[in-house]
Amino acid sequence: MARNQPPTALSIAGSDSGGGAGIQADLKAFARCGVHGMTAITAITAQNTRGVHFVELVTPEAVFAQILASAEDIGVDAVKIGMLGSPETIDAVAVGLTYMGVQHAPVVIDPVMVAESGAVLLDDETRKALVDVLIPVCTVVTPNIPEARVLTGLGEEASQEELARGVLALGPQALGQHAPGPQAVVVTGGHSEDFIDLFFDGEQVVEIPGERHPDGAAHGSGCTHSSALAAYLARGEEPLEAARKARTIASEAVGAGLRGIGKGPGPVNALGLE
Repeated sequence: MARNQPPTALSIAGSDSGGGAGIQADLKAFARCGVHGMTAITAITAQNTRGVHFVELVTPEAVFAQILASAEDIGVDAVKIGMLGSPETIDAVAVGLTYMGVQHAPVVIDPVMVAESGAVLLDDETRKALVDVLIPVCTVVTPNIPEARVLTGLGEEASQEELARGVLALGPQALGQHAPGPQAVVVTGGHSEDFIDLFFDGEQVVEIPGERHPDGAAHGSGCTHSSALAAYLARGEEPLEAARKARTIASEAVGAGLRGIGKGPGPVNALGLE
């Protein structure tokens, strides 16, 4: 008798040599949620808890080949997209999504712009390509508050709800396209006083509270949240319930964070290592 297989999820993102964020955090989050993780690495970074010291982009051809290899043999139930690095990489990812039948696999985009250390990971040209090419075909976008401000062009006076509405408006309506557009936006609240994630799907605005862990370790928390959300979509959850469960996973990972690893902000601990 054939053994039941877990759902699968593909992370398209950069590699963090320190193991705190990026591909490494994504795979831990997938495993925590009971999903088999696969990867398409877009960039090799030399980084640790104190900063990003070197970045080398993987060629667009290699990114596409990784996506295609997983899709053709294993199949993909959900996709998480993180660091992309260049407009050419974004084009390669868009083609890869088309080959895997993106209309059947939910896509979560975490618009990674700045590393925890402050290193800029997304320039203006690449940000524009992200908005023009990938956001219109994704399922859920998960910016934090500063990222949502950059994506929408709204200033610091904009509320979290206004930011969420602005990000959702970046879909095909703004571009004159026929792509389905994002179904939902989660503006994460780690940079807010209330520490509340805000979910918006065009109809309902839902606050998702989470426990604050002032003594936790948060490096990789955004990657963990978006990957957990993608994992729960792969398991068949609707976006709102997936967002609620992802918030719980990310909060627990921060609370159990590995504060003693490295001399900078420690990595989250999605797997409960002791």
